[in-house]
Order: sequence, then C-alpha cells, then structure tokens
Amino acid sequence: MARHDHIPWEEYCYLDLKSNAQKQETSKRMEDPGWLRRHQALLQRFLSTSILVNVVHHMRKADLLNTQEVGLIQEMGALKDKVHLLVEFLSVTDPHGAALQTYLQSSHQTEYNLITVHDSVVRPHKDALLQRLKEDEKTQAGGSSHGSSFLLIECVSDLQQREHDLVQVSVNRGAGPLHGRALGLDKLIVPLTRVSTAPRVTLTVGVAGSGKTRMVHRFVQLWSSGHIYPELSLAIPIACWELSSFDRLSVERLLRLFVPYDNMDVITFNESCKILLILDGLEEFRQSLDFADAPPTSDPRREIPVSDLIANIVRGNLLPWATLWLLSRPGVGAKVPAGLVDRVTEAPPFSRTQIKNYIDHCVTNKLDVYSISHESSSSQTYTPEDVSSQVWTYLNSQKPLLILSSVPAVCHIIVTTLSRLIKLDSDSTPLPRTLTEVYAHYCWPHLSGSDPASGGIRKPLSSLGRLAFYSLLRRRYTFSENELRTYGVDVPPQVGTLGHRILQRKQSWSYDSVVWQFTHTSVQEFLGALFYYISSRRGMFDLFSESSVSWPRIGFHSHYRAALQKTNQSDAAAQGNLDLFMRFLSGLMSPAVTALLGGPLGVSREEQVTQRTTATNLLQSTVTGTGGDAVSMRSVTIVTCLAELQQGEWLRSVEEDLINCGLRGKLKGGVCSVLAYLLQVSDACTEETQLSNCLDSSSLKRLLPQLLYCSNLRMENNEFKEGAMELLGSLLSAKECHIQMLSLADNSISSKGVNPLSRALLVNRTLTTLDLRGNNIGAKGAKTLSEALKMNQVLVSVNLQSNHIEDDGARVLADVLQSNRKLTTLNLQKNGIGAEGVKKIAEALTKNQTLQDLNVSGNHLGDLGTVALAQALMVNHVLHTLSLQSNSVSDRGIRALSHALQSNRGLSCLNLRENSIGVSGAKDIAKALKVNTCLRELDLTANLLHDEGVTAIAEAMRVNRSITSLHLQWNFMKAGAAKALAQSLMSNTCVQLLDLQENALGDNGVIALACALRTNSSLGVLYLQGVSAGKLGAVALANALVINETLHTLDLRGNSIGMEGAKAFSSALKNNRGLRSLNLQENSLGMDGAIFIATALRGNHQLTYINLQGNGIGESGAKVVSDAIKAGAPDCVVDI
Repeated sequence: MARHDHIPWEEYCYLDLKSNAQKQETSKRMEDPGWLRRHQALLQRFLSTSILVNVVHHMRKADLLNTQEVGLIQEMGALKDKVHLLVEFLSVTDPHGAALQTYLQSSHQTEYNLITVHDSVVRPHKDALLQRLKEDEKTQAGGSSHGSSFLLIECVSDLQQREHDLVQVSVNRGAGPLHGRALGLDKLIVPLTRVSTAPRVTLTVGVAGSGKTRMVHRFVQLWSSGHIYPELSLAIPIACWELSSFDRLSVERLLRLFVPYDNMDVITFNESCKILLILDGLEEFRQSLDFADAPPTSDPRREIPVSDLIANIVRGNLLPWATLWLLSRPGVGAKVPAGLVDRVTEAPPFSRTQIKNYIDHCVTNKLDVYSISHESSSSQTYTPEDVSSQVWTYLNSQKPLLILSSVPAVCHIIVTTLSRLIKLDSDSTPLPRTLTEVYAHYCWPHLSGSDPASGGIRKPLSSLGRLAFYSLLRRRYTFSENELRTYGVDVPPQVGTLGHRILQRKQSWSYDSVVWQFTHTSVQEFLGALFYYISSRRGMFDLFSESSVSWPRIGFHSHYRAALQKTNQSDAAAQGNLDLFMRFLSGLMSPAVTALLGGPLGVSREEQVTQRTTATNLLQSTVTGTGGDAVSMRSVTIVTCLAELQQGEWLRSVEEDLINCGLRGKLKGGVCSVLAYLLQVSDACTEETQLSNCLDSSSLKRLLPQLLYCSNLRMENNEFKEGAMELLGSLLSAKECHIQMLSLADNSISSKGVNPLSRALLVNRTLTTLDLRGNNIGAKGAKTLSEALKMNQVLVSVNLQSNHIEDDGARVLADVLQSNRKLTTLNLQKNGIGAEGVKKIAEALTKNQTLQDLNVSGNHLGDLGTVALAQALMVNHVLHTLSLQSNSVSDRGIRALSHALQSNRGLSCLNLRENSIGVSGAKDIAKALKVNTCLRELDLTANLLHDEGVTAIAEAMRVNRSITSLHLQWNFMKAGAAKALAQSLMSNTCVQLLDLQENALGDNGVIALACALRTNSSLGVLYLQGVSAGKLGAVALANALVINETLHTLDLRGNSIGMEGAKAFSSALKNNRGLRSLNLQENSLGMDGAIFIATALRGNHQLTYINLQGNGIGESGAKVVSDAIKAGAPDCVVDI
C-alpha cells in the first residue's frame, strides 16, 4: 500500500506507539538513581539564569525545596554555584531527579535533550580521536615536537605573503617575528585580558615543516584527555586535503563526516554548545579559497562548492557560533581577509638551543631510517655525544645550513644526513656544504657508502621525479594512491627504495581515506629539479608543459634559460614558488654534487663542465642585468643559485670588501645583489652590518628592500643628503623593519635631514638605539627629534654628541625627559650646552624615573650647571652613570655634588676627568666616599688634587666598601700620596682597578704600592705608566708578584726599569700564575732584558699579552725574542 493510501488512524496509531516508546525510554532514564550527580556538570553548563529561576519556582511548588533552601540558592553569586546547591538539595528530596527531568522535558525540551545526549556524543568522539592519534604515532617517523606554544603576532607580513618559505627563513636568519610573544595551547582561543572577548577566528601560519600539524595533534590530545578547555563540547579537526575528494558539501554533511554519531546535531547546531572547528592546511584545497566572490548562504543543508562552504563558515554565514582555528602556510593564510580574523599566531622556529637539543635527540634515537638498517663501515667507533658535537660544530661553520635548520622538518633532513656521514668517516665523501649536497645524500645515502654503484637512481626519477615536478607546478603536495599509480609509483613503497625513504602516509581524521606526501615540500622541489635536469639533457620540447604539444626547446642551455625565466615571471614569483627549485637545479651542477650523482646519472665530466659554465654565465648575466633597480628577492635568489653552484669567486671578493670597508665606489651592477645575499649569510654581518663610507643615494635606494631585515646597521661617514635621509625615513617607517640599532654618525646630517628620521620614529617599533653623533642637526633639528621622542615608546639609547644643539636644544630634550618613559641613555657630549641648558635637564631629572646614563661631557656647564645636577641627584636615585668630563667644574661645584653623593642611592659611575678640582674639592669627595655606598667607578683624571687631595681620598678608601675602579691619572701626585694609597690598599678589599699614570711617584712610591700588593687580594688592574719608576721600584713589584695571586694586568710603560728590572720580572714570572697582561714598553730593557723575559715565559703559560716595544732591541733581536716567547708560550700575544 502506498503511503498516501494509509488510513488516518494508522498514522495516529503509529505516532502513539512511537510516543509510548519514547515515554518508556524516558521513564527508564528517570529511574536512574545517578542521573542528578552524573549530569551535574552539564546542568551547570547549560541551565541559563532564567531557566534556573523557573526550575526553582517549580521545585518549590512541588515541595521539593523549602523557602529557606530557595533563599540560599538565590544568595549564591555565580550561576554554577546556584545550580550546584540546587542539585545538593534535590539529591535529598528527589534522589532520582525524576521531577527535574520531567519538568525540563516538558518545559525546556532543547536543554533537556542537550543535557541527556551530550556525553553520548562527546565521549566516543574523544575516544576516536585518541585512537586516531595513537595509530598516527606508530606510523610517524622522525621529528619531535618543540613545544606547546605559538607566537602571537599582529598579521602576516608582506615578506611572508610574497616569498617562498625557505626564502623567508633565510631573510629572517632563522629568527621568529620581532614582536611575537609566546601563546600556549591553553590560551589559544580564550580572551587574553579581562576586557577582551574570545576570538571567533584564529589563524596560525607557519612555513612548511614548522610543526603546525603536530601542534594540532597535541591540542587534540590534550583536549580529548580533559587537560584543556573542559567547556568545549566538540573539537573537530579537519585536514583540508580530506575535503579535496568532494566537489560539493553542506555544513550538515561536513559535520556528519567528522562526528558520525547519533544526536550529533543536538550539539553542533545548539548555540549554547562551544564547538571548535580546526581546518589544518588551507593550502591543500584543490580549489583556491575566494572570500570576495563566494555567494553567501546560511542554509546548513544546502550543498555548495567546498571552497564556497569554507568561505561562508569563515565569514560567519554558517555556524556563526562556532570557533574556528585555521592553519596554513603564510602565503595562503594571508588571503583570509584580515577583517574576519580575530587572532593571528605563528609557529615558532627552532632556536639555536632547540637545534642543539634536536641534534642530541636525533643522534641518540637514530632517527635516520637508512642508518638503522645500514651500519657504518668505519673502523672508528663514535659515541652519540661525539657525533652530536661534530654535527653541531659543523653546522655552526655553515651558516646557510644552520639558518635553514630553524625549520624542524629541514633540521631533521640536515641532521640525519650529517650524522650518518660523520659516522661513515669516509675521506672520499666530504661533509656537504650546500643544501643540494645535503638532499642528494639524504635521498641516496648508498652513493656515499662503500658501494656507490649499488642501486639505480634513474628509474625512480621517471616516476617520483615526474610526479614531484608537475605537482610542484600545480602547487599540489598531497597525492591519492590512484594518482601515485598513474605516475608509476609503487604503493605502498617497498622498504629500501627511494619512495620508502621520502614518501609518508597520511591518515584521514574522519574515515579510512589515505593520501601520501613527500616528507617535506623541499624534498619534492629537489626531486622536481633533478627530474628537470635529467630531462633537459635530451628534451626537445618545453618541459614546463606536461603535454607533448609545446614549442621546440633543444639543448640544456635552452632548458636552463627557460627555468630561469619561469622563476622570474610574475605569476610564479608571486610567492616564489620555483625559487628553491631553481636553487636545487643550479646546485645539481656543482662539483661536489656531480661527483656524487654524475656517474649514476650518466653525465660525463666534459658535459658537467659545459653545463656548469653555461649556468654560471646565465646566472651572472641575470644578476648584472638588474641595472639600477632596487634589489629584489628574486635577485638575491639568483645569487643564492650561484652560491649553490659553488661559483663563489665573485661572492668572496665582495665579502672581502665588506669586511675591509672597501666597497666605496663598487656598489654598481650586480654587486648590490651579491651584497644583499651576504647580508643574510655572511659571518661579517652576524653581529653588525657595516656599510660605512660606501653608500650614496643611488646604492642606498637599491639596497633599501634588503636593509629592512638587518638588526644592527652601521652607516657612518656616508655624507647622506636630504634625499638619502628620506629613503632612510621610509626604511624605518616600513611595517617589516627589523632594525634595532642604527648608527648614522659623521654623515653631515642637517636639521632638514633629521625631519624624515623624526617622522619615522613616530611609527617605528623596532629601533632601540640611534647614534647621530658627529652631525649638524643643531637646535632646530633637536626640536624636531624631540617631538618624535615624546611619542616614541621604543628607543632606549640616543647619541647626539657633537651636533651643536646648544642650550635651546638642551631645553627641548629636557621636555622629552619629562614625558618619555623608555629612554635610558642620552649622550649630549660636545654640544655647546651651558649652565642654562643643563638646569632644564636637571629639573627634568627630578621627575624622570627611567634615564640611567647621562653624558654631558665637553660642554660649558661650569659650577652653576654642576650645582643644578647635584640638586637633582638629591631626589633622583635612578641615574646610574653621569659624565661631566671637561666642563670647567671647580671646587664650588664639587662641594654641591659631594653633598648630593652623601644621600644619593643610585649613581654608580661618575666621570669628573679634565676639570679644575683642587685639594678642597678632593676633601669634599673624600667626605662623601666615607658614607656613600653605591658609587662603583670614580674618574678624577687630569685634575689638581696633589698629594694632599689624594691622601684625603686614600683615607676615605680605608672605610669605603663600594668603589671598585679609581682613576687618579695626571694629578701631580708624588710618593706621599702613593704611600697613603698603599696603606688603604692593605685594608681595602673592594678596589679592583687603580690608575696612577703620569704621576711622579718615583721608586719610593712604587715600593710602597708593591708592599701593599703582598697583602691585597682584590686589585686586578694597576696602571703605572710614566711614574718615574726605576730598578728599585721594578724589583719591589717583581718580588710582590711572587706572592700576589690577584693582579692580572700591570702597565709599566714609559719608565726606566732597565735590564735589572727585567731580570727581576723574569724571576717573578717563573712563579706567578695570576698575571695575564704585562706592558714593559719603553723601559730601556735592551736585548739582554728582553731575553730574560722571553726565557721566563718558557715556564709561564698564564700570560696572554706582553709588550716589549721601544726597548732598543732592533729588528733582528725582536725576531729572536718573539720566536723564543712564542715557542715557550704559544698563546701569548707579543708586541715587540
């Protein structure tokens, strides 16, 4: 009987029977004595305030709650606490919870269904995910998670959007984003502050192989095990390749694929349930995501193209209550409109420490598949610690490889290859220096073994190589088993074959679907390049067209040129898709790689040389043909190809000029491109990029895009005009600027030139140190700069030495100190600042709580300015260093300063060199030193202290326990003052440096100091240059050194110790083990004295520096003495 012929009462009867069945099931549930307790957490999660009010009212009417209990529930603060108390009360009056169930079922059916079926969906879903992860662990080879956190960033950078993954890594020198801060998995989708809201869409970007999928697995494991986000009902991980087999999908069907349980829709389509949808690998969609043109829809049952479905989910048209976590490589992730993304994170790179730890992990656990089945033939046995140490040492010597090791997957390839070759210990197989060499050894490890002829490599290239190359052109990175078989690839690959080594299996989250992919995209690019190389030797048509119909292209030269042109075309270069392919293609012709692969590939030596010459000429002509254009990443990539080809003469020449500051007039043609490459990889640029005395506006403009990524940039003495300063302003204003330290000293920058720099400082967020010394910005330029410094919250150090800012400039900078809360170092040396200008600075110091180092040396402060600063030090306890050198400060100013030092608790370094401090001032200083406990360094060089003043200071040093460095050079001291200092040294245990140069101490003064050295245990540096010391003083010092164990630096230049003194030091050095540096320059030692010293050093291996210049030894004698010293103490540096 057809359905429309049914008798009406049959329908009603069917409905009644169904209803009765539901009631029986409900009745069973209501009789469950543990229902209330078992569902307590769900009741707390899903009962709203309004529902709770109705429940309490109903339970009161049913006499299941009394008035007192209702009042107690209402008094509770949090909703969860109210529900908890309700359950406690009902457990007594209605243990089965039947009344509550009946009420919820009749009055709040949606919430009742959600509470009763929630765990029946969530628990099996979690169990299935954990089982899936357990299976994945069994098949996962190599690699290790490097943490459980991401870096919170603002957005995907322009570099990440434009360039190939490994180009990004090289440009950033393996470091992460500048402004990223760690964000753990437990904080990924929650509000970060009390006033913020949880993100709906979180985007995580990271280069291929950075560990994004591993972090998804870690997240799923933690959530499924109940360690994070207990409030999350469902976390639904989806690998985007899983959706590639579908043309159209609806949201309902999508969710059922990944949560295939009854009553799933009760949770997934309930807005009170928190759901997390994880889309891992947006780049693996077969159809590109189009957020602009995808037609909107809000119907969960409507089937639409998969790309449109994802676009509508991200937009919020579908599943608007769900939280989304999108993971992608940066280029594709950037295509998600910024307005739809609430939080952006980045997978962090390996740090240097993590690379070192991974090497230990890799070697210890034998993660190289080949090394497990093929033991080393070396007779030498290496411990894992030996191998790890050698790998780490070698990586540090190969900076390009070390930088790329910051990508975990690439690190695995490099480390396993190096560790196997080190254990092999074969003289015929040198360790790889280029990326191409590493990958050749990685793919065919047998070629570097004892039987290099075993195992062919041509056959796999016809299948795997073709698959790699043409999939690379289509930007395909995952392959079904049918696709692999189409290309002739065995599935699953046999053990010991290339496919087994470089292909890995990926299992679907949702069903039994399986795909395969290369162990890393770089492996695919290497094999694609190798396939192209082999095919180009005999190919007659354009290899970039998979069909046989194309323009004829004959000869390797033609094919290599085509690849070079294809790499530089805008469509391919949009994200540098072929950059690494071109690098590998060039590297395959390097001498080391052809020695490894040439024979098995059947390439003769003559052909290898011809190909290498052809490639070199094409690459060099491409680089030099860039003309006056700005150096692009494509140009740098071409230079990288030259380096990979190991044609480095040009590169070495430019690097030598860079190191020796010899680039002036040479930054033309392709030299700028070579220099841009060196900025990334040269050891000369590791700590500082030195571009002084070589740049003009033209070369600066060409290098500008590459200078963005330097961290410490020194561009001094380049005579930059306004045009060049505009360029620098644009450089510092760029969003991607990485510059943290910038020196523009001695560039003749005027007040106009500082304008673009000041504008840039308003937006720059990286620059912490700015050096503008030796320019001419004047008061006007200082005012412009000051306006920027008031707003800038990054700069911590500014050097304006020798800029003629005068009092007006000092006034505006004082205003900066009133408001700026970041600046810690300010250098205003030699600026013509007088008392009025420094008074304003002093006033600012009474309020400023951040400035720690102030240098106003070489100005015109006088006593008035010094008094003003002293008054500031009475209340300012933050300033650590104050330099007042050459400021015409007399005893009057010192009196005020000394008074301030008696109460100041912050100043640790005070420079008073080259002033007019007399005996009275010295006594005031001594008075302060007796009570001051924070001053560490005091420089009183070139004043007028005389014996009386120094004696006062020496007496103070007997009780002072803070001064560690005391400079008293050029103070008209004599033996009396030296004796007073010697007395204080016998009891003082804090002074580590004492400078008494150019004072007429004589032998008596030196003998007194020598006596003090016999007992003093703190002094490490003693300067006695030009103190009129003779033989007696030298003998006394030498005798003291036999006993003293702490003095490590002794300077006796410009005295007259003679041969007798040298003989005494010779005897002392045979026993002394503390002295490291000895300067005996210009001491009339003669040849005999020098030989005495040389003889002594045969038994003393502690001395690292000795100066014997100016002692009448002569050239021939100098050589004899020098050779003798080096023979006895090879580590000692000798100036003679």
